[in-house]
Amino acid sequence: MSTKSRQGPHRETTLDLDSGKRVGRSHWGVLAGLIVAVLIAYPLAACVAFATHPATQRLFGGRLESASQAGFQAFWWILALGCLALPFLVGFGIAKLSSRTLAVVGSIVVIFLILVIVLGQIFVF
Repeated sequence: MSTKSRQGPHRETTLDLDSGKRVGRSHWGVLAGLIVAVLIAYPLAACVAFATHPATQRLFGGRLESASQAGFQAFWWILALGCLALPFLVGFGIAKLSSRTLAVVGSIVVIFLILVIVLGQIFVF
């Protein structure tokens, strides 16, 4: 296995495999994104189901049952959009793999988590 790099604004490393094909970082990013997409498929489907079916609010009982229908749906749609964006963020982060890119992706994930926690506190507790 040999590594080959080219100079420019971005240094891309490719791996020469035994079959003679070169695999770049973008291919690894796509593979990682697909793996994450498979892992979050069920939670994504559950989020969309909770957001689109009005009777699911009664399943949670307590404060979620007494929350507004719009707030309940907004909470689940935001979670669904975050789950949908996760494979793209992981793939993009691996493909670029620079410190600046990882900082941007990390800040987006932190903002998303804070938003989910705040919405959960407003509508659940």
